[in-house]
Amino acid sequence: MNAPSEWADKDFYGDLGVASSASAEDIKKAYRKLARENHPDNNPGDTAAENRFKKAASAYDVLSDDKKRKEYDQLKAMLRGGGFGGFGGSGGAGFPGGFRSSSRPGPQTDADFSDIFGGSRGGFSQDGGINDIFGGIFNRGGGPGRAARPTRGADVETDITLDFKEAAKGTTIPLELSGEAPCTTCHGSGSKSGKTTTCSTCSGTGFVSEQRGAFGMSQPCTTCGGTGQHIPDPCATCNGRGTVHRRRTITVRIPAGVIDGQKVRLAGQGEAGPNGTPAGDLFVNVNVRPDDVFSRSGDDLEVVVPVSFAELALGDTVTVPTLDNPVKVKVPAGTPDGRTLRVRGRGIPKRGGEAGDLLVTVQVKVPGKLDDAATSALRTYAQAERDSGFNPRSGWAGN
Repeated sequence: MNAPSEWADKDFYGDLGVASSASAEDIKKAYRKLARENHPDNNPGDTAAENRFKKAASAYDVLSDDKKRKEYDQLKAMLRGGGFGGFGGSGGAGFPGGFRSSSRPGPQTDADFSDIFGGSRGGFSQDGGINDIFGGIFNRGGGPGRAARPTRGADVETDITLDFKEAAKGTTIPLELSGEAPCTTCHGSGSKSGKTTTCSTCSGTGFVSEQRGAFGMSQPCTTCGGTGQHIPDPCATCNGRGTVHRRRTITVRIPAGVIDGQKVRLAGQGEAGPNGTPAGDLFVNVNVRPDDVFSRSGDDLEVVVPVSFAELALGDTVTVPTLDNPVKVKVPAGTPDGRTLRVRGRGIPKRGGEAGDLLVTVQVKVPGKLDDAATSALRTYAQAERDSGFNPRSGWAGN
């Protein structure tokens, strides 16, 4: 799962080969092209291609999501500007002009700590500032009084393995998960009666202030755990948390056309949030088993069909399997060995109800042993072939 804390050293736009101003459609096209070119099925044993495939999938996971993309862009812009690390030199990193204490007397010309960290107990700045930036990028904080509070449950990541046809057509599978789930006794509130009161220690802000020399520091309130709320009658089952650790089974719909290594995000299916806050997300890493008959190239389904020499030379109609019912494919007379025939709309399903194509490659199967009648007939044909002037090596290797 792509976590904001792991984005700092990533170049998602570079991994997809697009500009940071690229449209959502350009990002989708770039990802699909890279996925087709570098898919492990098309590059067996090629570690470099596999790594490019994984990078493209990770980049698309972030850049195809408007919220994640905005957070990623904010983080990158912040890092380009110097970031927030350290307060050394004449100016703190990322803050031109350095810092000074607002409580120190005398003339002050540098950036005021009260301007940066704010004067309230609830956070760094009353009107946004650092608290809002970090809240947006490093998940789900916000303005004063909210940054210390857990605002949603933890994300969960799990792996599944599907057969080729299940991945191509989509499937529904049960998943057994273990983690925080809403307490059934208090219905997730953490309170026997379902009522809470404002924490008297922090006045509901979730923070308490402490004066350290010239500076005032804020830290999460230990009385309420940063929630800003007091539970007068904690639930005995969950000890006031609103969640309990248990196993649960959910039914997950995997969309048609997923590829090996793809990550499917299921919003709100992660761990329950404390005291009734929203649940996190579930990220399902999909592994796809290779198939004995089919492979794929993007949305096209590929199959190699064994044929006889006579079927290619004289032409015939062969039965070809698909993801559903078999289809009849006409092989024109004189078709060369290895030619690929295209059947429209019988490939991998796409969004919107369309599907890719079925690519049928014909491959001559030579009999290992012939009976006397077949041998005699074939010798007669071979002589007739020579008499007609046909030379299979004409124009090859100097012939």
